[in-house]
Amino acid sequence: MCVVCWVGCSPDPRESEGPPAVGVESPGDGTWMGAPVAEGCAPDGGPSPDAGPPPDGGPGSEDSVLVTNTTRFHTAVGIAERPGDLSTNPPEILVFDGARFLVIQGTPSPEGLRFKGVPPGPYYLSVGGRYVVTDARQVEVGTNRLGRPDAVYAEVGGIQALNLNLSNLEPWRRGTVLELASAQVDMSGDVYIPSEAVPEGAISLNFDGASYSSYTGSRFPLFESEYRDRLYVNQLSPSSAGALPDGRPLTYTALTRSVEVGTFDFLPDGVSPLPVTARLQPAKAREFPLEWRLPQFTPFATQAHPRAEHSANTFSLLPAAHGVSEGWIGYSGTLLTLRPPAAPMADVTTRLRFGNPFPSNWGVVAIASASYRVMEPVPDGSGRLLRLTASNVVNDRLDNVIAGPVVPRVSPPRSLTIDGVPASTPRVVGTASPVIAWAPPTLGTPSVYRVRLGRYDRDAGLVLNVRFVDVPGSITQVRLPPDMLLPGSIYYLAVTALDAPGFDVRRRPFKTNEMLPYHSADAISSLFTTP
Repeated sequence: MCVVCWVGCSPDPRESEGPPAVGVESPGDGTWMGAPVAEGCAPDGGPSPDAGPPPDGGPGSEDSVLVTNTTRFHTAVGIAERPGDLSTNPPEILVFDGARFLVIQGTPSPEGLRFKGVPPGPYYLSVGGRYVVTDARQVEVGTNRLGRPDAVYAEVGGIQALNLNLSNLEPWRRGTVLELASAQVDMSGDVYIPSEAVPEGAISLNFDGASYSSYTGSRFPLFESEYRDRLYVNQLSPSSAGALPDGRPLTYTALTRSVEVGTFDFLPDGVSPLPVTARLQPAKAREFPLEWRLPQFTPFATQAHPRAEHSANTFSLLPAAHGVSEGWIGYSGTLLTLRPPAAPMADVTTRLRFGNPFPSNWGVVAIASASYRVMEPVPDGSGRLLRLTASNVVNDRLDNVIAGPVVPRVSPPRSLTIDGVPASTPRVVGTASPVIAWAPPTLGTPSVYRVRLGRYDRDAGLVLNVRFVDVPGSITQVRLPPDMLLPGSIYYLAVTALDAPGFDVRRRPFKTNEMLPYHSADAISSLFTTP
């Protein structure tokens, strides 16, 4: 067994029913984890694989860490790599010495940012407000992106006015959705049209004043015919999926018609609408069986939080632009969405059909999600109730997901605590860097745990995710770095078990959501306050 200032791990993390003891007596001053030991927690509990000089051209010194930043742009003609800028908001390394966090600044070098004086063993790497716990001597913090690397994005945001002139639509019905996406630039989102603007059964649409909203909130791209920029216009229509055993109807929305508009030029300026003229065509269709055993997801509600209830279910199919060799890189539209009733829960056994207009080398990703909620009183005397949510997600290639029944692949972390007190207990947290601890789930083998901190915004009346800490799956405790908790604030936290075998949190920490398969389960706290 190995011990550091904020972790406990063992060769078999499932042997313990509660958070493993760290083997250090509490001094009574809030730093009960004691002084750090210069050992890392490898997946098998053995020595850290980076305890010595790196064999792959790393910094070459045990007390040195090299951080690099390479953005990989995925396009129809391949992957283009570009060096990223580490100077504007440079990463930092934090090391806990048993009493406080020491901050180590990096020095620019031709390879990246080099940090000297980093003791062997785990440390915190801070990048853009996100933290990762790692012991690697070389870390790549770049990301994957969609679209050509020389694409230009306007500062007008993700909302864009549209003038629509569409023909040969599937007859319009209540629940019909229009989406826009591109294979050349990073863009996908839906189109808002007032319901009264399109009569039932219409097969054409002429409307000035529609609006496009990005799925990711990203900026709107500049389209350039010189680079053969094009645009998919997709129509998704409601369909019947039969009925549940008790007779309740099942409906879903799936892509039925599409067209890829020819190359064009458009400069988004926040004023000029984008003209979209297209004649849609039926998309090549595929049918598949689905057996979704929803009742098996229900027991995880009370594991996520003692008072949580199963609240919603969603099954979605998404296109994976340019293939899935490196996972699902990002949104390029939607192929299908099914939302069965939340209660009473029943198995969903049906056949579904969707159209797919995208190139044959693109993949199809299936995401099955069960959501849970708990209503928490806001501890500010207002009497307001706040809905906190957790989820259990199965995410993989479509063919893998439907190869058998869709069932949970990982369960929530157990026995979630804040400084040793059950996290479901509303209270005031008096320490600046509390220790978050949990026990491994009973189902699945987490490769990563993600600690997500949300702060309550009194003006907006909701919780905003503000900080994240990712740790390897061998770690079941983490001390929050300084300045994560602001004074006089209301927070909640979630610890997510991520079963993603291809995710290398130690060396490539910002690739999590792209990995396939990717299965996750949340455990959440009640609201807590800081003095």
